[in-house]
Amino acid sequence: MKRKELQGLAFSVKFSPRMKPEDKKGVYSVDCPHCHSVLWVDSQTQQVIKTEKGKRTTQSLDELLLKEKKRKSEFDRKFEATAELEKKRREKVKEKVEKALSEYDKDE
Repeated sequence: MKRKELQGLAFSVKFSPRMKPEDKKGVYSVDCPHCHSVLWVDSQTQQVIKTEKGKRTTQSLDELLLKEKKRKSEFDRKFEATAELEKKRREKVKEKVEKALSEYDKDE
C-alpha cells in the first residue's frame, strides 16, 4: 500500500481487491480520509471508474451537545482574548495621544 499526500490529506492507494483479476491491472482504489469514500481510478486514463460513498458515523445527541458546548466555550474564550487585546491596544493608543499632546503643549 502506498501513501500519497494531496492538499494536506493522506490517501491510501492500493490495488483493488474488489475488482476482477483481469480488471485489476492499472486500477487503484483511493480511500478518502475526510469523507471515507472509495474512488476507483484507472492509472492509464487517470479517470475515476467507480465511487463508493463512505459510511457516516452516527453520533448520539449527548455527544453532539457536548461537541457544541466545547465549540461555544472555545468561541467565548477567543472573544474574550480578542477583547483583551483590543483593550490593550486602545490603552497604548491613548498613552501615545497623551504623550503627543503633552509634547505639543511643551512646544507652545
